[in-house]
Amino acid sequence: MVLPVSPSFSLAGKRALVAGASSGIGAACAVALARAGAHVFLAARRAPELNELVGELHAEGLQASALVMDVSDVPQTQELVDTHGPFDVLVNSAGLARHGTATDTTPEDFDAVMNINVRGAYFLTQAVAKGLLAHSMPGSLINISSQMAYIGGQDRAVYCASKHAVEGFTKAMAIEWGKQGIRVNTICPTFVLTELTAATFADPEKRAWIDGKIKLDRVGSVQDVMGAVLYLACDASALVTGSGLKVDGGWTAG
Repeated sequence: MVLPVSPSFSLAGKRALVAGASSGIGAACAVALARAGAHVFLAARRAPELNELVGELHAEGLQASALVMDVSDVPQTQELVDTHGPFDVLVNSAGLARHGTATDTTPEDFDAVMNINVRGAYFLTQAVAKGLLAHSMPGSLINISSQMAYIGGQDRAVYCASKHAVEGFTKAMAIEWGKQGIRVNTICPTFVLTELTAATFADPEKRAWIDGKIKLDRVGSVQDVMGAVLYLACDASALVTGSGLKVDGGWTAG
């Protein structure tokens, strides 16, 4: 028999935009894509952190550039994508959480979370897709969602609502752009230990809740997301679109 050819995990020659790349999951995704051969454009609001990470990637001989971007500023985002694109890969890791009971939610909290997690994500994905369509290019567009896009969580009504919305527009965009070879997916991590989640893990009650839900008996690390983003970005996932890749340790399984 003729053995099948294994799909490539290389991103050599590809251009990738990673939003929310100044720390945590976004920074880890940028590193994963750069090590796979992509020229990665790291985007976030904090220029010093971006420049530091770009310098570290350059020290490894990798291709990286910094873009100061606020995804809640849609005109600025569109201009930056138009100027520096088109991008073969998008990873949107920019996000905001304001946790609290549903009865205590204020309109200001609701609008702040939705403005970044839904509106910002939607129009960033749109901007990158427009660049690909204009150049008749395929691409892989990835939004970092959450396991909370599939379940409810204590003190997380607004956050859950925002991530459920991301899953919805991801599916619709995947249908709309599929014939042009543009794939749109999400990655849905469980609780990942980063500087932004440190306060949650420090709360004994919340830590017990988390530990009781994750079936693999450990919390997530950024390395867990790095493998997932590389898979969705490269040709190994060429038939995957409109999907949410759960990296949740079995939380949503039951």
